[in-house]
Amino acid sequence: MQIRVSSVRLVGDNVKIGIYSLGEALDIAREKELDLVEISPKAKPPVCKIVNFQKFIYQQKKKQKELKAKQIKVVVKEIRFTPNTEEHDFNFKLEHAKNFLKEGSKVKTYVFFRGRSIVFSDKGKILLLKFAQGLEEYGKVESMPKLEGKKMTMFLTPLKK
Repeated sequence: MQIRVSSVRLVGDNVKIGIYSLGEALDIAREKELDLVEISPKAKPPVCKIVNFQKFIYQQKKKQKELKAKQIKVVVKEIRFTPNTEEHDFNFKLEHAKNFLKEGSKVKTYVFFRGRSIVFSDKGKILLLKFAQGLEEYGKVESMPKLEGKKMTMFLTPLKK
């Protein structure tokens, strides 16, 4: 891409920092056998640097990769119940939730009410609270059970180590 301004602020190694015309800046870059790269195009005048362009791009990509690696990815795993979930199924899902929390994932548990089973919303709340109690040493409740339409949901987050 071409630099399309008449004067630039020049910065870089082995360069006298100051404002130069575009022609002078390009001459200095050619003299050093390097490239003139626009660093901050929105500044008045735009800031340019004399560097090896390929090396500059490589360093930019490397910085972006490091920033991406430092980002924390939050994964939400879902576990579904019905108001009449049996004890064995409950324990099976409890073990899965323990593993998810150990991995560092958030867990979204919900009780799905089908048809007239919405009448047993208190049963669903008891089930979710019992579930949270079973996971006390692995995670904490982020939001208490609340009814949204036909679902009663609750979120659990892993404990910090």
